[in-house]
Amino acid sequence: MTSLVLLSGWGVDARIWQPLAPYWPQGLNVQTPDWPGYGAPADTLQPVPATPDDMAGLARQMASKLPTDAVWVGWSLGGLLASSLLAYLPPPRALVMLGMGPRFCATDGVTDTELATFRRTFERNPDATWRHFLRWQLQGEPDSRTAYRRLLDLVGHKPSASCATLAAGLDLLARLDARHILATPPCPIHQVVGRNDPLLSGSIRQAADHILGDTGHCPMLTRPDRLARHLVAVLSRVDHATPLAMTLPP
Repeated sequence: MTSLVLLSGWGVDARIWQPLAPYWPQGLNVQTPDWPGYGAPADTLQPVPATPDDMAGLARQMASKLPTDAVWVGWSLGGLLASSLLAYLPPPRALVMLGMGPRFCATDGVTDTELATFRRTFERNPDATWRHFLRWQLQGEPDSRTAYRRLLDLVGHKPSASCATLAAGLDLLARLDARHILATPPCPIHQVVGRNDPLLSGSIRQAADHILGDTGHCPMLTRPDRLARHLVAVLSRVDHATPLAMTLPP
């Protein structure tokens, strides 16, 4: 079976995927590499798409962690990064963009102005702003307080990345744009969203290939069974070379 590569988003390392572990079928190869700047060793992810060479550098760092015989799942910022790397790396069997549209900012979602304000706040107080973001992204979950405690139990009360890495990630959220990749994708790209995701615009949710019910931006915390089941279904369809149809869970 095709392997699965799970890529985390801004401010959170690969431990975010641990709640999915009980729901994987036996024998499935699941990899959860960290982006540069997260985990150990703690490199610093520099702002990358300032020039083509910058993104090419990130591609060189991630090449061994992103096999082609796999489905890549990029959550949030991870989805934008993974889609950008398709221009520099051999494509996988498919890419799932989880909780992310072609751009992070949208006029009917998180606006450019709101993100700019968030970045200024982060410069003044990085740790408090990081914790605020964790709570913000959980607002669409059925029990956001429990989800927040579960998230802190997984990743700790301090970010596992330096301030420079986190600032670079916010710069990427402001600048990365996957519209050209989605227009002419080198592999199948599926957009999966939570029905109540507070970070996504209504138009992005409506355009998604699959909507996860009763969850928001962090289904791996609150609906790990549904998310795992859907990702396994994607793998099955990829292995059998059949298109992914949109389904709405009850």
